[in-house]
Order: sequence, then structure tokens, then C-alpha cells
Amino acid sequence: MASLFPDDDKPQAAPAPLAERMRPRTFDEFVGQDELLAPGKPLREAIERDLLQSIILWGPPGTGKTTLARIIADTTKARFVSFSAVLSGIKEIREVMAEAERLRRTTGRRTIVFIDEIHRFNKAQQDAFLPRVEAGDIVLIGATTENPSFEVNAALLSRSKVFVLRGLSTGEVRTILDRALASGDRGLASLSLQVDEDALAAIAVYANGDARVALNLLELSAAAAPVAGVADGLRRVTLDRVRQTIQRRALLYDKGGEEHYNLISALHKSMRNSDPDAAVYWIARMLEAGEDPLYIARRLVRFASEDVGNADPQALSLAVAAKDAVHFIGMPEGNTALAQAAIYLATAPKSNAVYEAYNQAADAAHNDAADPVPLHLRNAPTKLMKDLDYGRGYQYAHNEADAVTGMSCLPPAIEGRKFYQPTDRGFEKELKRRLEGWEKIKKSRRTSGKPPVT
Repeated sequence: MASLFPDDDKPQAAPAPLAERMRPRTFDEFVGQDELLAPGKPLREAIERDLLQSIILWGPPGTGKTTLARIIADTTKARFVSFSAVLSGIKEIREVMAEAERLRRTTGRRTIVFIDEIHRFNKAQQDAFLPRVEAGDIVLIGATTENPSFEVNAALLSRSKVFVLRGLSTGEVRTILDRALASGDRGLASLSLQVDEDALAAIAVYANGDARVALNLLELSAAAAPVAGVADGLRRVTLDRVRQTIQRRALLYDKGGEEHYNLISALHKSMRNSDPDAAVYWIARMLEAGEDPLYIARRLVRFASEDVGNADPQALSLAVAAKDAVHFIGMPEGNTALAQAAIYLATAPKSNAVYEAYNQAADAAHNDAADPVPLHLRNAPTKLMKDLDYGRGYQYAHNEADAVTGMSCLPPAIEGRKFYQPTDRGFEKELKRRLEGWEKIKKSRRTSGKPPVT
């Protein structure tokens, strides 16, 4: 394998990118993730003592997932095998699994298998690892930018510990940039380069927690910087130079870039704050950068239920209609349908009562006693079920003048619990009035001793 840093007397190969050259090789060089990798933390202890069990590393790009795997490879005495989910197929996986089984049976030596972008493996590919993980022949290390709850098989996930890596702070990114400028053998110190302070600060902010983005931008800005003085050959990277580089990159790559989640967050919070001008601006920012319009439409549908809810029931219909319009006519004509929906949602009355009701109900479902469905609410299609009192005591609401009975519809353990608390805004004010009136009717019928109507 060719050396990453060839000797001067060898033919000079094209240098590796700065981000690759500056990749940490030890824990001492690793920047960030102190909550996982500081001295004494369980994950670091397991790696240094070579006692690692199967893990999933979940975090945004450029936060150290692959770097951590390489440090493990240099630390462990086990056989280390690396897979790319983009390049590897089921045949290669089975061959490695068979070799891992043979190695452990004949020598007792473990195999550590690192899978980069494990979320790209399909179910059959992920299933191929499961028997060897269960048998202890392999230790699996998966790296993913996607939520492993949705992208990793439940059986594989249950046998692995998930560690969440956060995006790097601006200060941590700045530390990485400073190291790159100071390093002579791996960084840029050997170049006649001057980087202005405000330019470095801009790179650190723009990187948005991604070390690879920061180092790539620094390298690109340095390569594009003009020679400031003929005598000393000094290249100067200014804030304007960085801005020009960022602009050029954003036009090409911003569709899947680091601003993706920032922009959708800005849209959501602007609509929540009833600001239609900001809402249409953030919509335009995303669409003009090439964002998937159906992704935006899905977020609008979610907002309609979460932040408007029954304060304006029409909001959900309009959001779904905007999604259908974009799907039907495509882009760019669909941009106004999304803008219309965003402006409507921003100007609609707001309520998160539906959102809160579901969260409280879900909490009760998880934490309270899971009582069986009360007999009077059960269907009884067979004679056996009727003999077991299924449906007995059920009260048919339409037989009442108000179409409301005194019958309880919750399990005994949570009877009387109120999950939905409508606000006084928009249509929920009317819903609140109805619920209060129905509650009075229900109480009067529970206390009147009126026999159930079945």
C-alpha cells in the first residue's frame, strides 16, 4: 500500500486531502466528544483495554465516527476488518463472517468489523452479521448519520450499544483549524500562508460542527488565495476570499449540506412565531438552494398538526393539498403552493394541545398499568364472546338526545384522565365549550342512576 506521506526521494504522488492528513491517530489528538472519550469514560476505557463490545456510532458528518474506528483498529489486538456499505455486497460479508468464525474457533481471536454508513445496508445484508454477533465471533462497529432506530435492524440494534456523537462546537472546530495551520508534516505550515483571524472565525462558523467541511474549506481557500507579495510569495486568506469560496460551494452542494437542518428549523420556528415574512423567506432559501420540495411539504404537514392543530382544522387540509400540488405539478411551479401553505400556517391561530395530548397519552401508555380494554367497549361477534360479557353495558350514544352517555371509555387505572386540553384560540375555543358541556351531561347521567342503553 502506498504511503500517505511519501519520502522526498520517491516519486511525488498527489497529496491526500487536508482533512485526511489531519485525521487524529490517537485519543490525544482527538478533538470533541469529551462526554464519550475523556479519560476514564466507559467507551474509552473499553477501547484502551481492548474489551469493546458491539457499538453503533450515530452522529452528523465530520464528528469523528470513522476516526474513532481507525483508532480502535490501531489499538486492538483483534483482527480488524473495514466495510463500506456503499461498496460491499452480501458475498463479501459472508466470506468475512465465515473467516471470523474459523479464526475464533481455531485461535480464540476476535474479529472487529467496522461498517461505514451502515444505514445503507439493506435488511438481508444486516441480517448476515447477526449470527456471528450472537455467537461472539465478531464485534460490530457501525457508523451512521441516520437514526439507528429506523435504519438498523431491531435484532442487531438490541445487541449493540448506541453512542451519540454531537456536532463539534465552533471552538472545537477552531482548534482543529489552528492545528492544521501549525502542523508542518500533515498540515499547511510548510506553505507561505497567512490566514486572517476573521477568515478563520468564518470558516469555523460555516462548518456547522463538521471538521471535514472546515478543513476542506480552509484548504480550498488557501489554494485559491493569490500571492500577496512577489518577494516573499506569501498567500493571504482573507474573509472576502472565504466568502467567495463558500458562495461557490453552496451553489453546488448546499442541497444536502450542513445548513439543511438549520434552515428547516428556522422555517418551523418562524411559522410558530406567526411571522409570514420569515416563513416565506426560509422557504425560498431552501427551494432556491435545491432542497427537495416534498421534504418541505412533509414538514409543513407536521407543523399543521403540531403547532396549529384544532385551533384551525383547515390548516392540515391545506398543508396536505400543498404536498399534493407539488407532487402533481412539480417544480418550479410548485413553489407557490408551498409558499401559500407556509404563509397560511404562519397566520393561523396556534395551539399545541393536540401535540401535548398525544405526548401525555403516549407517556401513560408506556408508564401506567396496561389494563385490558373494558368489557363494555369490546366487540362481541360470536356467542362465546357474548357469554363472556363482551359488550355488556355498552351505551349507544345515538340513543341519547344529546348523543352523549355517562359511559367511561378509559381503562380503570386512568379513568378520568384528561389528555386533550383545548386552548381559547381559534376553533379550539368552540371545542372547549363543547367538551365542558358534554362533561356536565356525562356527570349528570353517571349520578342519575339511569340504566345503560345498549
